[in-house]
Amino acid sequence: MASVREAALRRLRRFAALRGKPVAAGEFWDVVAITAADEKQELAYKQQLSEKLKRKELPLGVRYHVFSDPPGTKIGNGGSTLCSLQCLESLYGDKWTSFTVLLIHSGGYSQRLPNASALGKIFTALPLGEPIYQMLDLKLAMYMDFPSHMKPGVLITCADDIELYSIGDSESIVFDQPGFTALAHPSSLAIGTTHGVFVLDSCGPLQHGDLEYRQCHRFLHKPSIENMHHFNAVHRGEHFGQQDLAGGDITCHPLHCEYVYTDSLFYMDHQSAKKLLDFYESVGPLTCEIDAYGDFLQALGPGATAEYTKNTAHVTKEEAQLLDMRQKIFYLLKGTPLNVVVLNNSRFYHIGTTEEYLLHFTSNSTLRSELGLQSIAFSVFPNVPEHSHETPCIIHSVLDAGCLVGPGSVIEYSRLGPEVSISENCIVSGSVLAQAALPPHSFLCSLSVEVNGHLQYSTMVFGMEDSLKHSVKAVSDIKTLKFFGVSFLTCLDIWNLKATEERFSGSKMHLSLWTARIFPVCSSLSESVAASLGMLSAAQNHSPFSLSNFKLLSIQEMLLCKDVQDMLAHRAQLFLEISSNKKQSASEKS
Repeated sequence: MASVREAALRRLRRFAALRGKPVAAGEFWDVVAITAADEKQELAYKQQLSEKLKRKELPLGVRYHVFSDPPGTKIGNGGSTLCSLQCLESLYGDKWTSFTVLLIHSGGYSQRLPNASALGKIFTALPLGEPIYQMLDLKLAMYMDFPSHMKPGVLITCADDIELYSIGDSESIVFDQPGFTALAHPSSLAIGTTHGVFVLDSCGPLQHGDLEYRQCHRFLHKPSIENMHHFNAVHRGEHFGQQDLAGGDITCHPLHCEYVYTDSLFYMDHQSAKKLLDFYESVGPLTCEIDAYGDFLQALGPGATAEYTKNTAHVTKEEAQLLDMRQKIFYLLKGTPLNVVVLNNSRFYHIGTTEEYLLHFTSNSTLRSELGLQSIAFSVFPNVPEHSHETPCIIHSVLDAGCLVGPGSVIEYSRLGPEVSISENCIVSGSVLAQAALPPHSFLCSLSVEVNGHLQYSTMVFGMEDSLKHSVKAVSDIKTLKFFGVSFLTCLDIWNLKATEERFSGSKMHLSLWTARIFPVCSSLSESVAASLGMLSAAQNHSPFSLSNFKLLSIQEMLLCKDVQDMLAHRAQLFLEISSNKKQSASEKS
């Protein structure tokens, strides 16, 4: 039996052999579709897909698409699924009924991992491979075995999670049953409270092999531990006493081990997809958010009831529309089977926050070991760090021999000069630093922006503990917002800026660091970084630093006027420099 690590590395090698080569019929996906929040994000994704295909980083002969949500109301990943089905039908007519489709949801703006905001979570760089693998490459590699064992239909996954698994050499994960089929991973009860949990049928005990096919009696979405017990979702036994549970990294006493099976990706056969599409075309434009997991999967299985449709705990202004829509979906899908592929030797990882990103890339995490993630990946950095519990992680960057990077920090797509010192647990993305000292737990990310028809640059900076999502409804309350632990009202005073509604972009009912117009616009990348570091230093030292003479943007505005082509050109320039350096080093050694 192969370990999870051996199985993952084998899939990576197989995918590497397919990059840049035409695939045979049935060997790979017929369609790979990525969802986007709006037309601006759609364009950015299409540009990056085009670049990856030009550089032969993806298998050829596959239909790659980006489908954006319609303008207006946020419709959630369930709504994006429905829109994508409509796009497939309009593009291919009845032909899509014979396709295997991989649908990747990547429509958010990643406020918890902002270095993925500009170019998308699905294009997040990983410290792996040459050229660098991105989340898209990893998804395609880890799902290598699925298309050839799948009936026509749609496999749905998210852009910021990773599923690793090992099964017997003679076994395959097969998606050929009517209705829906989901992967299930053994997880701690604590993990279960933030995921979907399967209540398996009562037809005999689990065999605890690597792979087992079961029916799901009902699906619980983010249940309480009390409800997991109440609905008989909790399993006990010694099987997981000596191994970590997926996503949980915990062990338990063999006689008292409790675990549940949690969700990740799921498949729906073409008949189920067509049923959802016909429903979407009958109800017209959506006016509320639909969750592909909470609203689709909770309707499935013989034990499903309509009770969940009334749960509005996380719903705000659209309660009436959502309640009605949930009930319609429930009755549409009621009676549809939910098949479960139990993967006992598997792991599920999420990389959607700065905390998770730093943990998995810089510490001795299980994911780092299982995927063979590197400390220095496709970069020039003469100061190779000594092995320790926490190391820096350098991805697709050029660092001068004189610069210092602290443990637990990630540098991606950046250039650092000799007089640069990066403290521990920082993220630096897309930046050029000539001379700087970045304090611990700092986030720094530069974007190319088009302002009034001119190419300019703006750099966002904040502390790892700062919440970009936390918002207040009135200017009088902005003192509760924190920038590097300092009251935002105090910071505005330090920067010689007025605290008015005009200081914020977007809705005046949601004032936050995400919408605060505080980041200087400059004519060069290095000037932009220097200006933002100046405002950071001033806030920390309570020393004046006037921003009143700068054109200022919020992060929200940066994303609206980003220049994707210039950011990709910056990466291409680094690519050429790193490649040249590697060739030179190789020739010197030979």
